[in-house]
Amino acid sequence: HFMPRMFILILFPLFRVKSLPCHSSEPLPVPNEWYQQGDLILGGMVSMANYQFNEVSFKHHPSQEYFEHPDVLTKFYQHVLSLVFAVKEINENTEILSNVTLGFYIHDSYYNAIMTYRTTMDLLFRSVRFVPNYKCDTRRNLISIIGGFSFGTSSYITDLVKFYKIPQSSQYIGIIRMLQHFGWRWVGLFAIDNTEGEHFLETMESFFSQHGVCSACTQRIPYLTYWDKLIEMIKRSENIFKHIIDEKIKTFIIYGESLTIAWFTNIIFYLDPGQEQSSLGKVWIMTAQMDYLLTGMNKKWDRQFFDGSICFRIHSKEIPGFKEFLKFIKPPWIQEDRFFPLFWEQRIQDIPGVLFEMKLSGHSYSIYNAVYVLAQALQALFLLRSKHRHLLRHKSSDYEESQPWEIWKARIHIIFHLTNVQIEISELVLPIRKTQETGSQAGEMNFACLQFLPQKHSTTMIKLLINFNCFIFLFYYSLLYRKKFCCYDCIPCPEGEISKQMDTVTCLQCPDDQYANHKKDGCIMKTISFLSYEEPLGLILTTVATLFFLTTTWVLGIFIKHKDSPIVKANNRDLTYTLLISLLLCFFCSLLFIGQPGRVTCLLRQSAFGLTFSLCISCVLAKTILVSLAFKATKPGSRMRTWVGKRLAVSIVLICSLFQASICIVWLSTSPPFPELDMHSAIEEMILQCNEGSAVMFYCVLSYMALLSFASFIVAFQARKLPDTFNEAKFITFSMLAFCSVWVSFVPTYLSTRGKAMVAVEIFSILCSSAVLLGCIFVPKCYIIVFRPGLNNREQLIRRFI
Repeated sequence: HFMPRMFILILFPLFRVKSLPCHSSEPLPVPNEWYQQGDLILGGMVSMANYQFNEVSFKHHPSQEYFEHPDVLTKFYQHVLSLVFAVKEINENTEILSNVTLGFYIHDSYYNAIMTYRTTMDLLFRSVRFVPNYKCDTRRNLISIIGGFSFGTSSYITDLVKFYKIPQSSQYIGIIRMLQHFGWRWVGLFAIDNTEGEHFLETMESFFSQHGVCSACTQRIPYLTYWDKLIEMIKRSENIFKHIIDEKIKTFIIYGESLTIAWFTNIIFYLDPGQEQSSLGKVWIMTAQMDYLLTGMNKKWDRQFFDGSICFRIHSKEIPGFKEFLKFIKPPWIQEDRFFPLFWEQRIQDIPGVLFEMKLSGHSYSIYNAVYVLAQALQALFLLRSKHRHLLRHKSSDYEESQPWEIWKARIHIIFHLTNVQIEISELVLPIRKTQETGSQAGEMNFACLQFLPQKHSTTMIKLLINFNCFIFLFYYSLLYRKKFCCYDCIPCPEGEISKQMDTVTCLQCPDDQYANHKKDGCIMKTISFLSYEEPLGLILTTVATLFFLTTTWVLGIFIKHKDSPIVKANNRDLTYTLLISLLLCFFCSLLFIGQPGRVTCLLRQSAFGLTFSLCISCVLAKTILVSLAFKATKPGSRMRTWVGKRLAVSIVLICSLFQASICIVWLSTSPPFPELDMHSAIEEMILQCNEGSAVMFYCVLSYMALLSFASFIVAFQARKLPDTFNEAKFITFSMLAFCSVWVSFVPTYLSTRGKAMVAVEIFSILCSSAVLLGCIFVPKCYIIVFRPGLNNREQLIRRFI
């Protein structure tokens, strides 16, 4: 039953419980703290004293254990005073949080995990006695915690406060954003070999996996070096140096302390004294606490190797009144301050600058700003509540209703001016520091500026920015055996898709009316395509159709001029005229397929094509049937004589043509053709074409034409041996054979093409088949009429027949 009870304990109400007397002996005592009462309490966590805590012996109560004299970082006392000064200014300012008094409760982490957990629980629960997870009175309303100088300290605090929805943030997401901004995806990690370093590596690896950054190598830097392990240390150094000189790794993140930089410097000087291999233009990114401790390093160290390194240095600015505030701090004046005895009894301004600076440091300024951020967030929250006060059932004070998680939501939207510096919380703008040999004051610049890099490394940096990036490609993870998630290949986006971002995991589909450009980073509008009269192919087909049309007109004129000649009479003059007129229409209807398709042209062109060709083939079929019947009718006693005449020819032409006309009428009434844009057949074009409406009806028209052609071919083939003078069967047989060959090859070619080519194939088939009929049937007759008129007489025809 342990787990259910533990769960109930965690969920027990933390805030606004009734005051109860708490009886409990004190656990491990807290040497350093500073409490000031207020309506709302700001928690503070600093790292100032380092006590050598003894292990619990279980022989004495922990509160009775002896503490050795601490090692004190006196300069960090400024962190405490900056928080106190900010609270003092806000309480004295009537424009911020009027009628509300801010208090504070400041603790020391003691650079110890156990004590950090202990003091954090003090901030959450302690009033008179310490009872974990329970508040003994409601007078202390903790609204937020500011602090966590190192990664370890902040992570220990987070382990506790996250259960109670007290907001926190860290600088490490800033590192990720900087890596993403510059496109640094292949990054080496170096961390001090202790618990904090391990925690840092775990956190960064988690951030890397979430934001697509790869750890090229992960190395742990020794915390301390002993002479008896020198050989082991040399081997370890060589392994680390191997990654430092790796040309593929251009960016490194270092987490540690001042000794970490010293250790790195010693490695370089030992393994590469002339810096011939290590001077490769690397980018070194350091965390904020390293930047702070770096200022206390020995100036004689040669830091040329780290020239151009980037540190997360927090902006600092002089605050009016802060130095005066420090001068008036004396032991009697701050009775509740249990940090001050660490400075003995001397005045702050008399302490050497190396131990305590009168000028506000970057971290102190950050703490000062953090207090103002929280104050402005509370102010915004109270103003919002005051507008809706009439909706509340009870009229308690605004600050009594305040919860830590509400402050976080209000803080995100705040933009305020503080000491003439605009601070926007919703965006992360990081100042960049250039480490210089002279130790001069660091410069600050925006993310988008690369001037912080030394001149000698600028070329290397340009290469680095384009390394391991898939800009116009798909971010494809190669799921190879024992490969990290970030080991991927860049492959092109599929046709019609683009990528507008670097290292994207998916490609974007262009709209239907657009296509991807050559680089595949943008879409271009497709052009509308159709077979026009202006382009070469359309112009050639138009010219050919016109020439054939004029040729057919000339042939028709010749036949009309010589209508009484024997050769014209012998070949059924009326059918000849009808056939020539139908051929004229065939050549003319091919022009309906050229030009921009419209509603009228789409309705007419296939129907006109089907009707004119059916009329043409019907005439050929009628001529062939009449020739066959004419020779059979000459036999004595034959009844075929009554069938030979104009009525039979007219009947054949009308019946065959009307049947095709009925198919076209059904087609146009049920599924008429219409113009459409085909956006998918071509990549860079939208094809403006005629949709046939019903493919079945279109192929019915073609099938009926094929049936008439086949029938004409069979009849002509059977009549091919009749006497030459009156017989056209041989020419008709050859013309029908060529005609059928054209349209049989048309079907697969038509189905395998799209756009202009499809239209051109049909026009070519129309012109070719019509020209075959014109040439095979009428060229021999025109030759006799024009060039051999002597053969065009009755006597010659009778003589040849005999």
